[in-house]
Amino acid sequence: MAEGSPLGVEAKRYMDAGDLVPDAVVIGMIRERLVGPDGRLANDSFLLDGFPRSVPQADALGEMLDELGAPLDAVISLSVPREELLERLLGRGRGDDNLETIENRLKVYESQTAPLIAYYAERGLLREVNGLGTMDAVHDEIVAHLPAPPAP
Repeated sequence: MAEGSPLGVEAKRYMDAGDLVPDAVVIGMIRERLVGPDGRLANDSFLLDGFPRSVPQADALGEMLDELGAPLDAVISLSVPREELLERLLGRGRGDDNLETIENRLKVYESQTAPLIAYYAERGLLREVNGLGTMDAVHDEIVAHLPAPPAP
């Protein structure tokens, strides 16, 4: 969006109206970011944070990566008890972080995003990480589940 790409402008239009950005636009933005001008992956490795958020997005991502010959190596799921999530989110100090909004976000997560845990587990890609440790401990556990970067 900051670069003013056509897809970014389209996504901003949805967001400014308070609507969800359609999956096709989101996938297009991911493709735009990952694929170089030659039509191949721009980097040998990448990490997606907070995407996909639904099974249809996961299907589209899988299809796109298969086309590029770059299937996913791993999917990280950070496990944190609901009570801890509530405490953390309420403690961030953002204006929209009230109990009602957070409860709604968690309901959306449960209905749309949580099914990805089974989706990726069935494909042998899911790596669960305990999100209760220190930032360094969580980081180290995540890194331990990722493949080594390609040699230069």
